[in-house]
Amino acid sequence: MTEPEAEDRKPQSDEARSAFVPPAGVVAQPAPVEEESSTTSEFALPKGMGVPQVPATESEGSAFSTPRTYSAKHAPPAFTPPAGIPRVDLTKDVPWQDRMRTMLRMPVAERPVPETVQKAEDEGPAVPRVLDLTLRIGELLLAGGEGAEDVEAAMFAVCRSYGLDRCEPGVTFTLLSISYQPSLVEDPVTASRTVRRRGTDYTRLAAVYQLVDDISDDQTEVSLEESYRRLAEIRRNRHPYSGWLLTMATGGLAGAASVLVGGDLIVFVAAAVGAMLGDRLAWLCAGRGLPEFYQFTVAAMPAAAMGAALTIAHVDVRASAVITGGLFALLPGRALVAGVQDGLTGYYITAAARLLEVMYFYVGIVIGVLVILYFGVKLGAELNPDAALQSSNRPGWQIAASMLLTLCFAVLLQQERSTVLIVTLNGGVAWSVYGAMHYVGEISPVASTAAAAGLVGLFGQLLSRYRFASALPYTTAAIGPLLPGSATYFGLLAIAQNDVDGGLVSLTKAAALAMAIAIGVNLGSEISRLFLRLPGASAGARRAAKRTRGF
Repeated sequence: MTEPEAEDRKPQSDEARSAFVPPAGVVAQPAPVEEESSTTSEFALPKGMGVPQVPATESEGSAFSTPRTYSAKHAPPAFTPPAGIPRVDLTKDVPWQDRMRTMLRMPVAERPVPETVQKAEDEGPAVPRVLDLTLRIGELLLAGGEGAEDVEAAMFAVCRSYGLDRCEPGVTFTLLSISYQPSLVEDPVTASRTVRRRGTDYTRLAAVYQLVDDISDDQTEVSLEESYRRLAEIRRNRHPYSGWLLTMATGGLAGAASVLVGGDLIVFVAAAVGAMLGDRLAWLCAGRGLPEFYQFTVAAMPAAAMGAALTIAHVDVRASAVITGGLFALLPGRALVAGVQDGLTGYYITAAARLLEVMYFYVGIVIGVLVILYFGVKLGAELNPDAALQSSNRPGWQIAASMLLTLCFAVLLQQERSTVLIVTLNGGVAWSVYGAMHYVGEISPVASTAAAAGLVGLFGQLLSRYRFASALPYTTAAIGPLLPGSATYFGLLAIAQNDVDGGLVSLTKAAALAMAIAIGVNLGSEISRLFLRLPGASAGARRAAKRTRGF
């Protein structure tokens, strides 16, 4: 045996043996040669299995069938409504409020593109600046007491006028937001703004409406810089009436309200003095930074104290008329109407917030009056709750008092001088309708109030419609004579005299009257749209602000 053969017979160690080496005596099969382009996948079917063929008559697809693509030449039949697809013609001979409200009340996919973009810059609209301008305009409108739908319509008008047609504004009680999507493949641009301070100035509100009207008018060229400049001027402008004139208007409003419920000259003076004292105390509390809840509480005390003092002094006057007049100057009719309007148009979050604000104001007034009435009863003030049944029927004096009340209310709302006379006449008409229905026709006060408020809303909408202005300056002050001041007072008096059941009945009546005012004003505004030309089609084809079907 040679030395190499002996070396091969020696046992090999584990390190010298490989797991991939075939054992001795086993012939290794050569590996199949595959093409370089062949690939394997865990989703590949094993060899020997064919793809099942789908019969040509099969209507439904299969998981193994080749997907079919959409073909424009062989498109499936589209659904067409029986009445056809409505065509929206946004003509220029109707107010921009109606045009934008029509746009907001239709689905996004059915909104027409802007007719002609005249306000866009040469290189295209500056999206962030347009959105910022839109939010600033919406902030002034919302802070001035405008309804949520009208604020959205104004924001939508500004955006479309500057070429941003794919915009979606959103309005809540304290937050404004707007989103713009440049195209279907680009990310949307969203901006928001918080409304922290609210102030009643209908002159400023009218100026903002005029600015929106000029921006949305194709015949008027208003650049972004010009819009910003005019908006800054609107913010810087002082109120048309001074603080002391507002205090005097508060006294005149309370005095006129006291005459409206049966007071005489002494009652007029007492109610006016009490209301002016309450107004100055509220100004003092506002200067110290106290919330509005405490301002209303403090403002309600002097008028109630004046009525209780006259009763303790045995002055032969109707103390209830004095206290009722003071309450008329404090009842938040503007916020109530705006809250109910938002609820009726589908903005329930904003409506709930506004009505909650109204409730807090009422609670503040209730606390202020109840504190004074409680101590007045303890000191011997003989306040008569049966005076509510002694209705006063003096048509001439009551119509004059209602017009004076409306005039003072318009001054408190900082209205333009050109609208004061019109709204004063509207308030006189409202009280005439209420008196004719309630005192002469002996109809219930709730129904009479609703009818008079509906007439106020109808006239206000007609007066403001073709002036491209807000309807608030023509309606808010006119509902002043209809506010439930006497029902609120007698409810509080009954509670102070431990007649809780009678007090709750009177307060429920006051709430019913307040809701009748708000619903009547909104219904009158909606009725006016049934008889006036609308963008699109006839009145019968008008789309409502439908948000839900009830399920």
